[in-house]
Amino acid sequence: MKTIQINAADNVAVALQPVAKGEQIETGGRILEARGEILQGHKIAVERIRSGEQVIKYGFPIGHATEDVEAGSWVHTHNMATNLEGETEYRYEPDLHPPVPVEPETFMGYRRRDGRAAIRNEIWVIPTVGCVNDVAKKIAKDNQKLVQGSIDGLYAFPHPFGCSQTGHDHAQTRKLRRLWRAIPMRAPSWWWGLAVKI
Repeated sequence: MKTIQINAADNVAVALQPVAKGEQIETGGRILEARGEILQGHKIAVERIRSGEQVIKYGFPIGHATEDVEAGSWVHTHNMATNLEGETEYRYEPDLHPPVPVEPETFMGYRRRDGRAAIRNEIWVIPTVGCVNDVAKKIAKDNQKLVQGSIDGLYAFPHPFGCSQTGHDHAQTRKLRRLWRAIPMRAPSWWWGLAVKI
């Protein structure tokens, strides 16, 4: 589609791409032959517009023809004029009011090495199997002296899974552990496991 008729009442269409002289184009349910080169974004008459008749775009008059315009012709300032009266020369004189500078908003948080921000800075002990839950909890309990300064907390996250997991169940546990690692609230994390020989 090279042209678009914005409103069914329009007697002009808009070139979406450059149209060459003599090119056949379809617009508004009819086939037109371009009588001249039509630049992209410019208007083309989809029907004959007699001198003095309104040029219709968006369903409303945007001006009037100053000469007879045949269908397929380029419609521009050389063959149409505005319907506005009085002053037709305009100047752009913006009255700008720069915004008042303000201090950027901040919050008490931590910037991670990867650029993310967090509002807590915690140490996590994460067992990878259920049989070391008690060890993980004891590590967290016995090392609470580390919770000072910029460290907000030391926690263990026990869970009853991990041993003898297979298939989708095991994949779900691995997925959960990956998500834990992605949470920016943690500082370091200790992963605690157990190798079992059978």
